[in-house]
Amino acid sequence: MAVDAAPPPWRLAGPNACGLDEVGRGALAGPLVAAAVVLPEGFNHPLLRDSKLLSEKQREAIEPAIRKAALALQIIAIDVDVIDDRGVGWANRVAFERLIEKVDAPEYLADGNLVIRTTRRYQSVVGGDRLVSAVSAASIVAKVYRDRLMRELHPHFPDYHWADNKGYGTPYHLDAIYRRGMCLHHRRSFVHGDRPRLFDRAEPARGKPARSSA
Repeated sequence: MAVDAAPPPWRLAGPNACGLDEVGRGALAGPLVAAAVVLPEGFNHPLLRDSKLLSEKQREAIEPAIRKAALALQIIAIDVDVIDDRGVGWANRVAFERLIEKVDAPEYLADGNLVIRTTRRYQSVVGGDRLVSAVSAASIVAKVYRDRLMRELHPHFPDYHWADNKGYGTPYHLDAIYRRGMCLHHRRSFVHGDRPRLFDRAEPARGKPARSSA
């Protein structure tokens, strides 16, 4: 069942509800990462909100607190070759389905509007990462995990500046793909032709690499 972000969060999530969210859906490189988090009742933190509303420093500050407090926490990454073969929508749905199987909870709240194949009680909540604390926590955990992974890959593929753009389609990253071509961590289904399609909307970067806002 999908919920269009109308009910207030305390009516959406009961005690020990599991929140699910993903990051990296729109990236040109790197995996899609999804997380599931069950928070204890009454958990509160001044930085607990949608990961996109936090700086990298803020996400790194709250993530250990979420891990320490969580009653359950699982992360799953869907590799680039699977995304290219089956599509990012399929990868997103299957990631959530696998997380639901891994985490025992009375109900599950997933960010977005996906139809998840499960016999367990779940709701897809548009804007869930803003409305439901457990989904906010999942978004932070997934984002920190994926960002660290992209930073670890950066020294091996420095031309793409993944330490800054995390694999998203910044002008600098697109220019690097045009100049150097793609590597094994790029989603070939996302970039077509001799020159990346998104260049129709972005000038080749000059000077310092641009940072992703995603």
